[in-house]
Amino acid sequence: MKQRIITASILIPLALGWVFCLSVEYFALLAAMLFFLAGREWGRFSAPHLPTLFAVSYSVILFASYYFVPLPQILNGHISPLLWGILLIAVGWWCLALRMIICYPGSEKWWQKRILVQWFFGLCVLLPFFWSLLILRGHQFQQDTKVGSWTLLFVMSLVWIADTGAYFTGRAFGSRKLLPAVSPNKTVEGLLGGVGAATLLAVIVTFKVHSSMLQSAAIIISSILAVLASVLGDLTESLFKRVAGIKDSGSLLPGHGGILDRIDSLTAALPIFVVSYQLISKGL
Repeated sequence: MKQRIITASILIPLALGWVFCLSVEYFALLAAMLFFLAGREWGRFSAPHLPTLFAVSYSVILFASYYFVPLPQILNGHISPLLWGILLIAVGWWCLALRMIICYPGSEKWWQKRILVQWFFGLCVLLPFFWSLLILRGHQFQQDTKVGSWTLLFVMSLVWIADTGAYFTGRAFGSRKLLPAVSPNKTVEGLLGGVGAATLLAVIVTFKVHSSMLQSAAIIISSILAVLASVLGDLTESLFKRVAGIKDSGSLLPGHGGILDRIDSLTAALPIFVVSYQLISKGL
């Protein structure tokens, strides 16, 4: 616990500095580095002897997509058809991941020993996550360069508060296991407590920003969906680690494991928030 606290005390100010103090270009560069490290850790799940190959191949695809989706487009509030395609792939992937988790054990038989399939799964996790980071960071950039930083912090805070609420609610009232085969410690009560805490934050934010009725609905509904997705992201990484027979995705962060162990919930929450907010706020 002491090691976890020390690492967290270093990571939190670094994360805040990354979100608020860097230009969008340098923010994107560090996000790409994070993407590379996370890709390498994903490679450990299915091909422990080829983790760097996973990371390099993912990075090639990332930079190719970056070429076709220039950053100025995002800063102008434009989500191109290619970017929408990447985000919708994430929606499809997380629906598939939910099915895999519910049906475990048994669902792993068709992908456990197929490296290319697991490679594709990793791409579906990480590529939409990267672009969601940039979309949120670039939100309303032309009006105010800091709006995107606050928006990104808000979505990340939803996940952190939900995780904290789930922990304390689960410890105090948890009795019904959520999915014991995948994650023995998660309970239904913890899930409800986490969703409730995050929803309260979303309601407070809607009052603070004086948003319209449609925007308020978009924020609250998207927040709830993002929190539910964050639990799915956590469970999905737990599933892959369990099948691979490893405890942590890496050892880069003392007391916390690897990069994926810290961002697993965000990889699902961010794309789902972006997609649902865009659709609801536009009345689609």
